[in-house]
Amino acid sequence: MVPHLGRHRGEMSKTSSGNFFEDFRIGDVMRHATPRTVTVGDVAIYNAVYGPRFAVQSADTFAAAIGYPRAPIDDLLVFHIVFGKTVPDISLNAVANLGYANCRFLSPVYPGDTLTASSEVIGLKENSNRKTGIVFVRSAGYKQDGTLALEYVRWVMVRKRDESANAPQEHVPRLPTAMDANVLGDACPPIATDAYDYSLAGSDYAFGDYNVGEKIDHVDGMTVEEAEHQIATRLYQNTARVHFNLFTESKARFGRRLIYGGHVISLARALSFNGLANAFHIAAINGGRHVAPLFAGDTVFAWSEILAKTDLPRRKDVGALRVRTVATKNQPCDGFPLKAGEGDDPAVILDLDYWVLMPR
Repeated sequence: MVPHLGRHRGEMSKTSSGNFFEDFRIGDVMRHATPRTVTVGDVAIYNAVYGPRFAVQSADTFAAAIGYPRAPIDDLLVFHIVFGKTVPDISLNAVANLGYANCRFLSPVYPGDTLTASSEVIGLKENSNRKTGIVFVRSAGYKQDGTLALEYVRWVMVRKRDESANAPQEHVPRLPTAMDANVLGDACPPIATDAYDYSLAGSDYAFGDYNVGEKIDHVDGMTVEEAEHQIATRLYQNTARVHFNLFTESKARFGRRLIYGGHVISLARALSFNGLANAFHIAAINGGRHVAPLFAGDTVFAWSEILAKTDLPRRKDVGALRVRTVATKNQPCDGFPLKAGEGDDPAVILDLDYWVLMPR
């Protein structure tokens, strides 16, 4: 793999303006800067911003009792750090991140582990307005020993530098709608279910207590403050201008800074504890859509539906629930808002389809 840091930098310039849509080519491989050692300080900031309460990630004692060496790093914190590495090369000039697919968590990450990231361009499609295009990438995060910790596909809308420039070769990849259960669970060690303390975990409900088609209103809401989302995005070293630069964004479409889509995912995941407290590990993300933007001052609510449940091959300790979590802004979810006519309910901001592991 070779670095890919902007094809069109001026010869005398030591700075990069990032890649624009016409800079990408199918098959481009990027090795992203910089390596990131994850620390307990990172965990503290993440917990302060979102307030997740899952016991396995909260307490070394709880995690060690069931089979982990210590509390692992929250799955979504790993995701955001790897995602952040990719931003300067892929989405510095993005209008919006649009969606995810084919995401698997493949090994646990602990404080002291160092993460690096790489990406390959697997699809390109110019938009009809010729001002932007969609870039599809497959990204991977590795630990210091080369172990693959995470891989995923995402697609992002990127501005063109020159609207009259010819579009690169078009190709829209075909992606699976869901990860097969046979490939789930690599990032979860064998769990000592007899040592799993449901009282300390916060819920008595285990894998067998959930039914396909069941809907859960997570009840609570969380209002987003301007400082919170900017601190969180900086924590991930995500440099996308739309999140930070009010000088430029005040002149753009929304007239203000846009909240990073991953911020919404982490908020929804934290809110889901009320109803899914024992869903301690995200094994995979099948797909996700950022349906509408979120801004500071908005209040996020969430609800979930159990789409499927399955045993895992060769494992009797945990089962997998396929969950659809929907997040809204400024609308409680007791009515399970999702669609309005032929489109999305105007309050919906996130529609996420993922697999979680839960003790049996």
